Amino acid sequence: MSKTPSFDKDRDYIGFATLPEQVHRKSVKRGFEFTLMVVGESGLGKSTLINSLFLGDMYKNRVMPPVEERIEKTTRIEKKTMDIEERGVRLRLTVVDTPGFGDSINCEDSWRVCTAYIDEQFRQYFTDESGLNRRNIQDNRVHCCLYFVPPWGHSLRQMDLDLLRRLHRKVNIVLVIGKADCLTKTEVRNLKERILRDLEDNHIQLYQFPECDSDEDDDFKQQDRELKASIPFAVVGSNVILDIAGKKVRGRQYPWGVVNVEDPEHSDFIKLRTFLISTHMQDLKDTTQDVHYENFRAQCISQISQHALRERGKLKRDSISSTNGFEAAITETDRLLLQKDEEIRRMQDMLTQMQEKLKQTHLMEMKKNDSVIDV
Repeated sequence: MSKTPSFDKDRDYIGFATLPEQVHRKSVKRGFEFTLMVVGESGLGKSTLINSLFLGDMYKNRVMPPVEERIEKTTRIEKKTMDIEERGVRLRLTVVDTPGFGDSINCEDSWRVCTAYIDEQFRQYFTDESGLNRRNIQDNRVHCCLYFVPPWGHSLRQMDLDLLRRLHRKVNIVLVIGKADCLTKTEVRNLKERILRDLEDNHIQLYQFPECDSDEDDDFKQQDRELKASIPFAVVGSNVILDIAGKKVRGRQYPWGVVNVEDPEHSDFIKLRTFLISTHMQDLKDTTQDVHYENFRAQCISQISQHALRERGKLKRDSISSTNGFEAAITETDRLLLQKDEEIRRMQDMLTQMQEKLKQTHLMEMKKNDSVIDV
């Protein structure tokens, strides 16, 4: 008696329900990439915050320049890459730092280096994508820009607005108020309100959170509302682990007490880490691909098309010009030939007339001679 094959047990089962598992296995095997740009003047805790977010030390060998070097200092780009693995998932993190931003006396052109770098990564990706070998394209596009606002100002400065105005259509911008532990809760709330008002007045658009699906659970919806309400994030970073009442916490020790970085009452650090890593990292990458890169790609294709049209028009004009020149040359040659023909015809007529006169003269002389002989 033959056995029934195992696939006959579930005749209504097709098998495509395992597609998410297939995609998951393939993605985990390939690994993930994420590029984060950090922009802000020195002393706002950018390096400390990055180390706190990703539990590493990416700035071991950093040397702060003396004051005399910072007078004429210009903004430059520094890239640091770190491979992180968590529960079998590998992430290749690239942090693009901008040392020198806002540190010199004249900061009018500090934004140029940032925009040039973002455009260059888009241009390189567009070139690789348009090439023959598209299997191993390196994605160095900037997926998110953390822009640090100093806590001691009343709102955004002109330098901040100049950069944000030029970046907000190129990259996902997330505003961060650095070293927020020097502000009271009321001061933090007022500063956030003024910053949001300045952004609205200057038509600057930050990263837009996607709307929650209707089938999401209530906890996720509540978390999403809290994240949206926290923008801009007022954060405190620390690389120091303190022992407080027998509990290990990441914080900052002050004479009056301890700031617990991971306490939502003290800082928005946990909310920023949740947003940046746990809930919206993939959406930041998708927005970069579907919005910012597509805008850049459309501009490139438009420029290429316009250049092709200009070249085609130039070739057409050159062709018409050369054709007209050739026709003009032919017309001039014909005119000269006609003139020569006319001259030859006149000369032939003159020669014929001369020959006719000579003939008549000769006949007259012959008659005269004949008459003399008769006499």
